[in-house]
Amino acid sequence: MTQEEVLTILKNTGALLHGHFELRSKLHSPEYFQCANLLRYPLEAGRICAELAAKIPAEIAAKATTVVSPALGGILVGHEVAKALGKMCIFAEKQDGVLVMRRFKIAPGELCIVAEDVVTKGGRVQETIDLIHAAGGKVLAVATIVDRSSGTVKFGDIPHYSVLQMSPVTYEPSACPLCASGSKAIHPGS
Repeated sequence: MTQEEVLTILKNTGALLHGHFELRSKLHSPEYFQCANLLRYPLEAGRICAELAAKIPAEIAAKATTVVSPALGGILVGHEVAKALGKMCIFAEKQDGVLVMRRFKIAPGELCIVAEDVVTKGGRVQETIDLIHAAGGKVLAVATIVDRSSGTVKFGDIPHYSVLQMSPVTYEPSACPLCASGSKAIHPGS
């Protein structure tokens, strides 16, 4: 699947929005990926996530036992990636404003892949990696549907795979021309 084919699916499912948005990273952008819209279409989401799973090298996929995702956006992505790889999937979730492993445990030495829908600066993915490491697990790879950093976001020496890399326009809120024109940024949810 080419990046254009992935982008077409994201557009056709309403996952790529245009307007004035505040991203989770607090940056502003005229584009927003609402992958929840993609996930409304299980066949399309399954195709995209199977493609994402196929990007993970076989030697990494063979070693991993678990796919871990941050809630909420990553849960279905993690499930579909785990299904494609034949692995178990679990998720981290917010409790009192902090990402925690509330329902599941990571065993010492457990080999994991972190799956998420979209990454810009990588904060939520890094929080998930930190949870896994704190429990004694090891992260072998990060897999995201969309890498908004166009490959610049790094997670130490952990490889990062995605089906769509792009570098959409983003602005610091203080330098946002959309704000300067009187538009108010919205946060559609993530």
